[in-house]
Amino acid sequence: MKLKKYITFLAAMAILSGCDFLEFDESQGLNKNQAYATFENIQKQATAIYRKLSSDYGVIGGALRESATDNAMYTEKSNAVNDVYTNKWSSINLIDNQWGGYYELIHDVNLFLENYTEEALDIYKWDKNFKDDLTKVRMALKEVKVLRALYHFELAKRYGDIPLVLKTYKLNEINDVKKSSFQDVIDYIDQECATQAPELPVSFNDFVGKEVGRVNRGAAYVIRARALLYAASPLFNKDNNTELWKKAADAAYEVIKLNTYRLEKIDKDPLWNKSGNDVLPSKQLIFETRGSTNNSFEKNNLPVGGFGVVSLGRNVPTQNLVDEYEMADGVPFDWNNPDHVANMYYNASGKATRDPRLYQNVLCNGRTFMKIKLETYEGGKNGVPLDGATTTGYYLKKLVDETVSLDPVKPISKPHHFPTYRYAEVLLNYAEAMNEWKGPDYTDATHPLSARDALNQVRLAANMKEVVAVNQTEFRVKVRKERRIELAFEDHRFWDIRRWKEGKLVQNIYGVKIQNDNGILLYKKEKVQERVWDDRMYLYPIPQNEIYVNNNLTQNPGW
Repeated sequence: MKLKKYITFLAAMAILSGCDFLEFDESQGLNKNQAYATFENIQKQATAIYRKLSSDYGVIGGALRESATDNAMYTEKSNAVNDVYTNKWSSINLIDNQWGGYYELIHDVNLFLENYTEEALDIYKWDKNFKDDLTKVRMALKEVKVLRALYHFELAKRYGDIPLVLKTYKLNEINDVKKSSFQDVIDYIDQECATQAPELPVSFNDFVGKEVGRVNRGAAYVIRARALLYAASPLFNKDNNTELWKKAADAAYEVIKLNTYRLEKIDKDPLWNKSGNDVLPSKQLIFETRGSTNNSFEKNNLPVGGFGVVSLGRNVPTQNLVDEYEMADGVPFDWNNPDHVANMYYNASGKATRDPRLYQNVLCNGRTFMKIKLETYEGGKNGVPLDGATTTGYYLKKLVDETVSLDPVKPISKPHHFPTYRYAEVLLNYAEAMNEWKGPDYTDATHPLSARDALNQVRLAANMKEVVAVNQTEFRVKVRKERRIELAFEDHRFWDIRRWKEGKLVQNIYGVKIQNDNGILLYKKEKVQERVWDDRMYLYPIPQNEIYVNNNLTQNPGW
């Protein structure tokens, strides 16, 4: 909740009811005696604290944050994501404003932890399910502590220094809270997740109730690992303290040595090769957000032309991204190589010619998808001048479930679950941190896996050639490229560009112009958009109304 809104609501409650707001659970509308008196109500409160996990990556009116990077653009010009790179963003015109929402959840966790007592549940001790119910509630206490750490990280990566809120506040206190340093917030996340992780099950399949989508041991460790990686990065580690890189490597290795997760070959991993999106059985999946049954993601992103009258093709990949995918033999794609251009995606026999991950992430001309062969060339059934057609020559593939239907008579919806943490990221986090700490090939007794070996595990799973011996600077380029390729459209690129302080990468956006000359396709790379970058965008602006009501909150530089 916005701190201002928090105060307003507190005052309203005091006037209308004469009660202390701190005795109420906001998420359920229950007073203290009701909220903590039954197992059912306690479990509902714990589950409600999960409500802010991203249900998909369309967080700005359907626009992926990726569409504010050089990986994609959003075709609907009125969408707020365009304000990010047209310099209309401000502390009043807020984009992706999460300040209030995350503090609301943090407040809920604090309220929960301060008011829950087992004594209130003693009246149920003779019930046959008492032991199991108590076990679940005790575990929920650990889960919400990790979620509180996660929500602080979500705030810190956006705003930098933020108030570290670990208790509920009274009316006369809340508008005097002070910022903690980014590093202090990360230290808290580090300690909290490291403390809770050993107490959490590796999998809830072996826990009472066998519930899915809950914070497990791997999730606690990987949240910590990502937070420490960000803290070690140039945006926050201005003096390049290599010990911060070591901490990030150590945290990533905690996940690796669980020996629970592993990569599968790209053509075998059910995460990307499934008949539907109702299950996510991949061995590399650590933590996911489980969504509802719908087809809204497909409506927003399936190509226009033949996929349903409501398909919009909104988030479209760029040529900037596609150029990063190597040829299948591991050679970088080169616009000056006529063979590469002539066999841009497929050869004359229809065989794929690029890194297999291109076809997981991007729908390109000539691809058969949902039994339709795509024509994104000029005049093709999915290309310009068709109204709403892609502006880059591509459509989104990743996360689109091809088993849904947009048929207006017989539509088909499916459950949508989105991977938020998976093992490939852990290996790439480890590779980056180890390289920045000691270089690409360093190993020791507690770091038996080198950065290069970790990176090559990801490449080999994608059926791509291993990276050969390189120096630290060369490896930095390779690991950043690999993150971009492997983690495309999973909400990493936006944050990676910021933590690396590489904002100018988003300025020039390219697409491909494809012309069909009597059956011969001609490809030309063209600039389709110029964007504004300002270094103040490395951090979000704190909402101005929060600054007005709290003199201890200072605005981020440049805003």
